[in-house]
Amino acid sequence: MQTTVKFELVDDVAWVTLNRPEVANTMNLQFGSDLLDAATRCRGTHGVRAVVVTGAGKAFSFGGDLGAMMMNEGKAIEAYLRELTVDLHAAIVAFTRLDAPVIAAVNGTAAGAGVGLVAMADLAIAAESAKFSLAYTGVGLTPDGSTSYFLPRILGAKRAMELVLTNRPLTAAEALDWGLVNKVVPDADVLAEAGKLATRLAAGPLGAFAQAKRLFRSEASLEAQLEDESRTIATQATGAEAAEGIQAFLGKRKPDFPR
Repeated sequence: MQTTVKFELVDDVAWVTLNRPEVANTMNLQFGSDLLDAATRCRGTHGVRAVVVTGAGKAFSFGGDLGAMMMNEGKAIEAYLRELTVDLHAAIVAFTRLDAPVIAAVNGTAAGAGVGLVAMADLAIAAESAKFSLAYTGVGLTPDGSTSYFLPRILGAKRAMELVLTNRPLTAAEALDWGLVNKVVPDADVLAEAGKLATRLAAGPLGAFAQAKRLFRSEASLEAQLEDESRTIATQATGAEAAEGIQAFLGKRKPDFPR
């Protein structure tokens, strides 16, 4: 059986490709399992220093496979969605906990949980033609795939609620303006731009990236966060990454961080 999510490691960059292009990379049970496997491989494979998540074909992901869902009835739908979301959500948690930076290369439309995969990434580059739509309430469903967690934090409560209640699509330009993506590029350039950024990050200080990501995830009080910052920077300063980075800065050269 062909995997619905492909994993490939190229020069320290893990490429995770959503691979159901014939159905716009929608998510069924196999997809959820394969995405979790890919996220686990990103964490467990030696040499992964950056991750790019993208879609095969013309879409990034249209979210849940409604056709597969409706093959079940009654309680079977509930069991189906519980199984799918358990794997999908475990994959999202695994991606967000990676030391390596995660980049979403949004090659086309992202809808439903596809928006969640964009939102959970540390950085996102979108094709000019990409559109973003939650779509859940339009078919009588509710958010999943981390959208209810990340979108209010990224966009603000009112904008996130607008998207979930009206289901209006965001253009790539609007997504950039609202802060959902970091950069918009011509459609033909999205993978190359994501690869260039991933290669740059892969050469960086992975340990410092990991700790910075952890600090940014915190929901601690100000006092607790300041204490965590103090402890973390002091510890990081004793390591090889900081030694190389500071010496390179003082010597006016490009750092060569340890791998």
